Amino acid sequence: MKSSDSSSMESSDSSSLMDLQNDPNNWVMWGGQYNGQRFSDLDQINSDNASQIVPAWTFSTGVLRGHEGGPLVKGDTMYLATPFPNKVFAIDLKTHAIKWKYEPTQNPQVIPVMCCDTVNRGLAYSDGKIFLQQADTTLVALDAKTGKVDWKSVNGDPSKGQTATNAPLVVKDKVFTGISGGEFGVRGYITAYNVSDGKMAWRAYSTGPDDSMLIDPDKTIDAVTQKPVGKDSSLKSWEGDQWKIGGGTTWGWYSYDPDLNLIYYGTGNPSTWNPTQRPGDNKWSMTIFARDADTGEAKWAYQMTPHDEWDYDGVNEKVLVDQKIDGKMQKLVVHFDRNGFAYTQNRETGKLLVAEKYDPSVNWATKVDMKTGRPQVVSKYSTDGKVDTNVTDICPAALGSKDQQPSAYSPKTGLFYVPTNHVCMDYEPTKVDYTAGQPYVGATLSMYPGPNDITNPVKKFDGKRMGTFIAYDATTGKIKWSIPERFSVWSGALATAGNVVFYGTLEGYLKAVDAKTGKELYSFKTPSGIIGNVNTWKFEGKQYVGVLSGIGGWAGIGMAAGLTDPNAGLGAVGGYKDLKNYTQLGGVLTVFALPDSVAKKADESQKVATK
Repeated sequence: MKSSDSSSMESSDSSSLMDLQNDPNNWVMWGGQYNGQRFSDLDQINSDNASQIVPAWTFSTGVLRGHEGGPLVKGDTMYLATPFPNKVFAIDLKTHAIKWKYEPTQNPQVIPVMCCDTVNRGLAYSDGKIFLQQADTTLVALDAKTGKVDWKSVNGDPSKGQTATNAPLVVKDKVFTGISGGEFGVRGYITAYNVSDGKMAWRAYSTGPDDSMLIDPDKTIDAVTQKPVGKDSSLKSWEGDQWKIGGGTTWGWYSYDPDLNLIYYGTGNPSTWNPTQRPGDNKWSMTIFARDADTGEAKWAYQMTPHDEWDYDGVNEKVLVDQKIDGKMQKLVVHFDRNGFAYTQNRETGKLLVAEKYDPSVNWATKVDMKTGRPQVVSKYSTDGKVDTNVTDICPAALGSKDQQPSAYSPKTGLFYVPTNHVCMDYEPTKVDYTAGQPYVGATLSMYPGPNDITNPVKKFDGKRMGTFIAYDATTGKIKWSIPERFSVWSGALATAGNVVFYGTLEGYLKAVDAKTGKELYSFKTPSGIIGNVNTWKFEGKQYVGVLSGIGGWAGIGMAAGLTDPNAGLGAVGGYKDLKNYTQLGGVLTVFALPDSVAKKADESQKVATK
């Protein structure tokens, strides 16, 4: 769907945003840079001195739900968003005082429509504006200096189950945002709005007719066949008009390649969770799309889990790297899917190069057939045709071997650092009828820790674990080392030029580990469980590391929403019932740095090394 109001002019700040994302003193978008690598060139904090970092300052958000995402930093100001009601704070980095606060008025009836907690995954910046995607689907542009509203655009309708949790991404003169609501039969889409005035530039649906998906049947490439997808590729994969309530929502992360002018993102589960009710491959749910940033037209598409039977959304981050495979350097896009497979593809053509399990417990499929691109499903763990039958011991659980918590990549080591879930489930599909604005799930789940298998552990762990932090080689599909954790690692990772990798745990520990070996260098218990993403920046000559703590999200929904039924929270409440013994609710930003004397010594050593 294209709008006549689309502008072909770049915003005046588009070039400066390109510069800002390459300046490690700032952190101006969710992934640090357009490539989504979550890597920083800062090295004042390094593997030799990371053990000496200390808390520098803290900030309470005043909100007691799940704090996903992380702060943005530009110059002397930090910008921070909270879960519903989606407050935005501008914080002075020198005084730590609040420069301004924006608190939108939203109908609280949006809260029960939001799946898996009332999270918000962060803000975007460009052209002197801060962009907030509110839960009620309203996209807001705020003046970065004053917090005054510049414009608002409504992207959906909560009364129909449409909500929003994603962080927007700005590319040139457009700001991209998605839609949530796959559990309400929402038909997913990605929308581009003009940065200048908030008018819709284009919208691309995930399912349905070619024109509404911005798919050219003769030009959009099927990543597997490397041939055009052909006419009605989505319509042919649904029964009747089921595509109209087919899911494929777009609540994850967006990446961008300026050289190719392509944006990359994934689509979510098909609706309903009962696969028997929706025969066919259900395209293009569970799909990686590459689209032209100016027009929205699809360059290529790859469906990872055709006819999904387990809720393995495909919305996780797409990380863009240049690495050597088969003896030649290639432009790659790497994706760690909920289904437990990590995909390495050529990002120009979508050609599949590597597809391997990144948790050895994954059992629903034996492998991905590299010729067809399809997972080889194990019938024992299939839920199709098994209405009112409890299918047991499926690994991973619906929240995946990894959910939205983004990985990091270090060009210094060539490795990906991946926060993972090690959780399995029982899954019982049930018949469900569609009513607009009402849950359209059709399955009952229970979750529990996975088996004790682990690849190359760096330390022993006694008892059942629900998470692992791994180092992964996307060119070979091999796990280099693994750190076992008691609960899922639900925070976003950060890699730095100091050969330090940071991540957080659900108990609330901020951890720093050696990028090469996985050896723990530092650990600090923050006030609440961490599901936020670790970011870093430099201010007045000092490197800082910040992370939001505030238990919640899918893993912590029991605590965040006060749920006690083990099957509530789509099965997560029972699986994570022990979390209450390790942490409590609370939204707090904790910022870390080296003591002045240690930071000065690190800078002096760096000067000597570069002479």
